[in-house]
Amino acid sequence: MADTQQLQNLTTQVRRDILRMVHAVNSGHPGGSLGCTEFMVALYQKIMNRKPGFEMDGIGEDLFFLSNGHISPVYYSVLARSGYFPVSELATFRLINSRLQGHPTTHEGLPGVRIASGSLGQGMSVAIGAAQAKKLNKDPHLIYSLHGDGELQEGQNWEAIMYASAKKVDNLIATIDLNGKQIDGSTDEVLYMGSLKAKFEAFDWEVIEIKEGNNLEAILSGMTEAKSKTGKGKPVCVLLHTEMGHGVDFMMHTHAWHGKAPNNDQLATALAQNPETLGDY
Repeated sequence: MADTQQLQNLTTQVRRDILRMVHAVNSGHPGGSLGCTEFMVALYQKIMNRKPGFEMDGIGEDLFFLSNGHISPVYYSVLARSGYFPVSELATFRLINSRLQGHPTTHEGLPGVRIASGSLGQGMSVAIGAAQAKKLNKDPHLIYSLHGDGELQEGQNWEAIMYASAKKVDNLIATIDLNGKQIDGSTDEVLYMGSLKAKFEAFDWEVIEIKEGNNLEAILSGMTEAKSKTGKGKPVCVLLHTEMGHGVDFMMHTHAWHGKAPNNDQLATALAQNPETLGDY
């Protein structure tokens, strides 16, 4: 298992991957990807109990579902650097006939991807279904999912959240990327949602907060606590407080980089802030 320094090195390299991928095609979503980098690295390298290789049925291992599919750059980078497909394939991001489309798809058969997540708001329902399938198969492994905070403005989520507690889907850990930003501004400005902690608790979920969502040790500690809450009759929600664009100073503290690629000079500046650690693709 990777130690903290190895995880940090991988995190820095994943940031480089994200920046280079969106720059190469002048398209993509760097902001949320950069903000979730520590979480995704920790999830695949330390937290999940996963098998080597890839089988679509996922029997006998923990599963992850990305609901906010626009942050595909971080997903693809972490999958590649976790051994699901060659790192060199990252160079095909968003190209015609590539397996690495702007939003993850299943029809191209990319190892590690189990659902298409182009339309927001659907991942919670899928994750709950997968969790119930685990129970039916008497498979003790867990389901993990990741959702944007702005994504929770989609009504389907709340039907699913109500269902999960009512049916005691207690093998699910749903993480909310709580960065307070979405494509058109702050989540409070676009559609104020109040306290997500209070809302999930009102829906009878167990709620864990990770205040330092861009700190690997805080993530590992918080997710270990979340795992300890499973199997006790309630689904588990993790509120992960992150900074959109984290790791690149001019991309932080703004929603502007939600879906905008850096130009040549901006790329050079961003890469200088994230020195190569494991080798670029």
